Amino acid sequence: MATKHHPEHHSQPVLESAMDYAEHEKTYTGFITGVKWSVYSLAVIMIILFFLIRP
Repeated sequence: MATKHHPEHHSQPVLESAMDYAEHEKTYTGFITGVKWSVYSLAVIMIILFFLIRP
């Protein structure tokens, strides 16, 4: 036998505090800067290894 389920009403959503956008932007900028310098460093290492290991 199939049972009928009635939808339950959910409580109102809880609104969180406003996000600190200045801190978010500072963290994001730092992350992007770190990734950029990591890519630069890896490129330099690859070029150095190319000239050291080249037969």
